[in-house]
Amino acid sequence: MSESVHTNTSLWSKGMMAVICAQFLSAFGDNALLFATLALMKEQLYPDWSQPVLQMVFVGAYILFAPFVGQVADSFAKGRVMMFANGLKLVGAASICFGVNPFIGYTLVGVGAAAYSPAKYGILGELTTGDKLVKANGLMESSTIAAILLGSVTGGILADWHVLAALGACALVYAGAVVANLFITRLPAARPGQSWRFNAMTASFFSATTSLWRNRETRFSLVGTSMFWGAGVTLRFLLVLWVPVALGIVDNATPTYLNAMVAVGIVVGAGAAAKLVTLETVSRCMPAGILIGIVVAVFSLQHALLPAYALLLLIGVFGGFFVVPLNALLQERGKQTVGAGNAIAVQNLGENGAMLIMLGLYSLAVKVGIPVVGVGIGFGVLFALAIAALWVWGRRR
Repeated sequence: MSESVHTNTSLWSKGMMAVICAQFLSAFGDNALLFATLALMKEQLYPDWSQPVLQMVFVGAYILFAPFVGQVADSFAKGRVMMFANGLKLVGAASICFGVNPFIGYTLVGVGAAAYSPAKYGILGELTTGDKLVKANGLMESSTIAAILLGSVTGGILADWHVLAALGACALVYAGAVVANLFITRLPAARPGQSWRFNAMTASFFSATTSLWRNRETRFSLVGTSMFWGAGVTLRFLLVLWVPVALGIVDNATPTYLNAMVAVGIVVGAGAAAKLVTLETVSRCMPAGILIGIVVAVFSLQHALLPAYALLLLIGVFGGFFVVPLNALLQERGKQTVGAGNAIAVQNLGENGAMLIMLGLYSLAVKVGIPVVGVGIGFGVLFALAIAALWVWGRRR
């Protein structure tokens, strides 16, 4: 079934700008909330190994709801799906403010994020097409990373001042995202009329999964993006423990500043990818993926703030150049076969499965006492080798 939507090829249309604005606020809230919640857990004396577990319950929601959220995104106007998802995030953040266990509140935010993701990426393929889709993804990633930059820093600074104030600010930002969603152009449902029976929905999802994994291009994209985001979320938690060990700094703000440097770099890398890579030349992004792992290993050996900032900026540049073309490839090929919403839902399953595995290994390494520097070096080397293997495998097939 083809997607029956009206497309607008302008990157600066009213609908596109509303999507970017809503995405910025939603991603800002996600990142500020993470560091505010980590500060709350630190204040309440949770053990270090429980920090990645917080993110594991978040990504667990992605995995649990993966068979359903793609169909939701394709069965309704995607802008309204985004609004509902941000409403769930608002409820989750507010519940933490009012004393609900942070793991429960953060899980609810994860459910909202799981519903949000297929809609936010799927709508790009409805607002623009072809090679402009790479540029639209670059715009989306730049907005997201700017939100990561500002949200992470704001969350850390506010948490150092007052944890409850930081959590309250996150709830207000999610409320702003809900309002912004109202201004997204209301497009028709891409794939209406699908069955809502549980068996039919799961069968449809696994059929879409099989279809995407059998296609060489979409399989290549799924593996690459899954590895990237699994590594990215692990690096975020690695920084939280690395800063006091390597730099002797124990505040909440410094790890957010370092994460912000990665965000700045991704904006630059995403912009470069939009100019230098097309859907026909996606393989150009693979050397950047290998370099991510190498630079992470070098970064882990640092003991000064300035080189740490520089290396994290470089990691971000390579990351943006690596992931943006892979996202665009999956959206374009997925829209032609299983629907953009279903394609992103399958991608979310892969990405969050990789996050769950990598975070689980990281949490285990911390719990058994492996030095954080050793964890960083091993992580970087293994990531570089894995991307190199993916590149060779993709070229041979």
